[in-house]
Amino acid sequence: MKNLWQNHKVALLAVAGTVAVVAIVVAGYLVLKRPGDVSNEDAVFVPKEQKAEPVKLADWPFYGLDKERTRYLNADVKPPFKVAWKANGRKLLEYSPVLVGGSLYTINNNGEAFAVKTRTGKIRWRRQVAGRNASSPGYGDGVLYLSNLEPGQVLALNAKNGKQRWKRELPGRTESSPVVVGDKVLAGCECGTLYAFDRKSGKTLWETDLPGEIKAAPAISDGVAYVGDYSGTFTAVSVKDGSIKWQSGSQGGAFGQAGDFYSTAAVAFGRVYVASKDGRVYSFEKDTGSLAWSQTAGGELYAGIVAADTPKTDPTVYVGSYAGERFYALDARSGEERWSVAADGPIIGAASLVGETVYFANLETTHTTAVDAATGNVLWTFRDGAYNPVISDGERLYLTGYKYVYALRPVEKGERDSGGTEPRGKKRDR
Repeated sequence: MKNLWQNHKVALLAVAGTVAVVAIVVAGYLVLKRPGDVSNEDAVFVPKEQKAEPVKLADWPFYGLDKERTRYLNADVKPPFKVAWKANGRKLLEYSPVLVGGSLYTINNNGEAFAVKTRTGKIRWRRQVAGRNASSPGYGDGVLYLSNLEPGQVLALNAKNGKQRWKRELPGRTESSPVVVGDKVLAGCECGTLYAFDRKSGKTLWETDLPGEIKAAPAISDGVAYVGDYSGTFTAVSVKDGSIKWQSGSQGGAFGQAGDFYSTAAVAFGRVYVASKDGRVYSFEKDTGSLAWSQTAGGELYAGIVAADTPKTDPTVYVGSYAGERFYALDARSGEERWSVAADGPIIGAASLVGETVYFANLETTHTTAVDAATGNVLWTFRDGAYNPVISDGERLYLTGYKYVYALRPVEKGERDSGGTEPRGKKRDR
């Protein structure tokens, strides 16, 4: 009887041990597996009541065109194109220029800022302002604002001649493209702080500490700045005083990996749209931060978001993937994929939507590709461009190549379209 009880006890212990092991394995799997995408059909969504007429001539004063960083210009400019001129940037041009009043303003990766006349391509001025830069300028009332990596600083330059107005040293590097909001200039820092500077003097008006490094440019809507950081936290901050309105997080990847935000967000349709390194695009309610949806788009995502509804498309967000090497169009309300197209290489820079055409570049072939916004059909390819390729003034396209800025005009009847320089694949360490 004793042996029988001992055998029974051993069996019970074995079963209990097996159950415990299974429980641990299941718990570990639940902790380590990649979380599933989210869909909230009841989330706030505000479609536009009517769609505007195409513009004839426009400025592009910020990275992403407007303060909301939507990257969409409704203009009757479409491929194919002919090169009108090209301007030599002398070093890598990672970010697109801004455009105001017939002049392009940009800065190369080695910190040389320069201005170009849009009609002729003539260089108006050049000025060495940093050792390294990886962002677009912001423009306001005749002044350029630049965020530099090395040294970490925000500068104000006279747009007419490139002379320095003011300079503010930061405790870390910055590649957060500045935005002008009223009397303030906002930019983030890799030290984890979002700053507001006085537009005229450069005096620090407020600073808000966030949980991780800020690499993205803040997007602005209705007095609120929206920005993600490298802790996987996305934050809404009051432009007035720097107070935090709400914070939300990314879902992250498998094995508990954080979904860092490098991407610059776009604000549209009562939502904020942003891509994450966990391979998802996120849609947050603009006023509350509640997650409306998340959608996996394949591999790490670095690129900024395009958000728009054109005369021929419903509300859509567009983004390219780095590891997945595809370009996606997602339903802005639900996150469902409308279409995707192979990119022939990793996409790290933000696309732009001009008229009914979306433009993106890839690092592998250093080509820029134009696709139909409604279908994803490839319309045209240009043999240069690697990062953030295209802006427009409503008449021409201005394409950022590896070292050159090109002015492209639509071809006339009987003309042949133009190509660019020979492709040169190269990527910058993130």
